Amino acid sequence: MAEKEIKGIQKFFEEFKAFAMRGNVLDMAVGVVVGSAFTAIVNSLVGDIISPLIGLFFNADFSDVVIQIGDVGIGIGSFLNAIINFLIVAFVLFVVLKAFNALFNKKKAEEEAPAEPTTKFCPYCQSEISIKAVRCPHCTSKLEGFPEIND
Repeated sequence: MAEKEIKGIQKFFEEFKAFAMRGNVLDMAVGVVVGSAFTAIVNSLVGDIISPLIGLFFNADFSDVVIQIGDVGIGIGSFLNAIINFLIVAFVLFVVLKAFNALFNKKKAEEEAPAEPTTKFCPYCQSEISIKAVRCPHCTSKLEGFPEIND
């Protein structure tokens, strides 16, 4: 019984290893790491540059703007910072995906360019023949482009 469990556990870990080492999983992991680094940059941009500029209108740090209703404080500045962060990240993601799609669609269009036909059908016997043929090899009919010989 213990031997079967070891085989089952080994199989489980082999499947997990195959899953974890697939290209898509590694690409996704890189994307998450780069995304978190980009989020830190956007947070710094909003918190250190944009918020203080907006805060000039409130004569205070914008992220500290709070509306007091009784004993409850509504952090309107933090909420607006989150909205600005979202808009910046969404815009950058849109630009990156638009550029990627344009590159991918251009490459795909080049690959899907139709090839020149190499065959045609005989109008008399409907056999498939070479596009360069001037006489059908099946029914021996003269085809368009047959050189006329004047005797």
